[in-house]
Amino acid sequence: MGVGETWRKLFTAALIATTLVWPAKAQLFETRAKQAYLIDAETGTILFSKNADAAFPPASLAKLMTVEVAFDAIKSGQISPEENFYISEHAWRTGGAVSGTSTMFAEVKSSVPLDALLKGVIVHSANDGAIAIAEGMAGSEESFARLMTTRARKLGLETSTFVNSTGLPAPGQVVTARELTLLALHIWRNYPERYEMFSLPDFEWNGIRQRNRNPLLPMNIGADGLKTGFTEESGYAITASIERDGRRLFATLGGMESEQQRAEEARKMLDWGIRAFEKMSLFGEGEPVAEADVYGGAKSTVKLRARKDVEIFVPITDRERMRAEVVYQGPIEAPIQEGDEVGLLRIWLGDTISQETPVYAAEPVAKGELHQRALDAVGELLIGWLR
Repeated sequence: MGVGETWRKLFTAALIATTLVWPAKAQLFETRAKQAYLIDAETGTILFSKNADAAFPPASLAKLMTVEVAFDAIKSGQISPEENFYISEHAWRTGGAVSGTSTMFAEVKSSVPLDALLKGVIVHSANDGAIAIAEGMAGSEESFARLMTTRARKLGLETSTFVNSTGLPAPGQVVTARELTLLALHIWRNYPERYEMFSLPDFEWNGIRQRNRNPLLPMNIGADGLKTGFTEESGYAITASIERDGRRLFATLGGMESEQQRAEEARKMLDWGIRAFEKMSLFGEGEPVAEADVYGGAKSTVKLRARKDVEIFVPITDRERMRAEVVYQGPIEAPIQEGDEVGLLRIWLGDTISQETPVYAAEPVAKGELHQRALDAVGELLIGWLR
């Protein structure tokens, strides 16, 4: 039996016997980014988290939501990528050649196919392209921004709020590192035929060729997306993806001081995420995970299990930094049906909650006899006084 399998069995046995809660230690990784979030795409393991829920202005990272709304409309048949969108004077002045901002140099009052606008937005971070998409789909940027926020809520992004389609500074426009990373993962999973746009090395429009602004693409590290952003208020940021050695990771880093620091910190984190972890199966489908206390039941405890395999990426050299707990509102009142959801298996890597998996009753527990319920009531009353 290998060292990894031995360790897994000891971890599993200990968790079934009792909840594991070891003292938290420092982060497994250090970064100069003020906000950061790194996840494994296959298992959903959170490999690193730092101020991941702190809101900050998105800058051009807001365009990821602009692109998602357009991709969703294409997928549903609402619009076609071949449709032409009008470049209004507002789009040209705010995001075009005269604006001094990121642009694809679309001519004012011209018509541009949606597919080209999307490439301009993704590759050039084109503000004129983003505004043209917004006006073409919703009539105005304001209306489209409301659509962006509504779509964000539907995807489970509870904080990210959008005021325009470009990410240009605007009061109330905020995102988080966690939600941008989850948005990127969603885009990759749901629009695989369009995701390749993020790895285009360059794009030409109106006779002007511009290179992709993502500094990770030419590094030959497996990077294939997504976008960068910058505001004076919040600094340099990036949402990135990498596929290498059979692994795919997504990350967002924000609050950095320079373009060079952004590129260095993003590469360092993604390289670490690939090299420093290995996959481990903690529990098989239906395998007992832990036991929970029961109130008023024919049994005093109930076994818990997950409905699917629980797999996680763990540090190769710091496995002792992994800890776990089963969280439930208890004791659980009988009767309990097999399959009832009763809590969460929460796994930590250092200070980061790395994975949360629902756990279910693995067996039924009938209501106990009167004397059993009376004893439980007395016990709960005494314990309640001590809480």
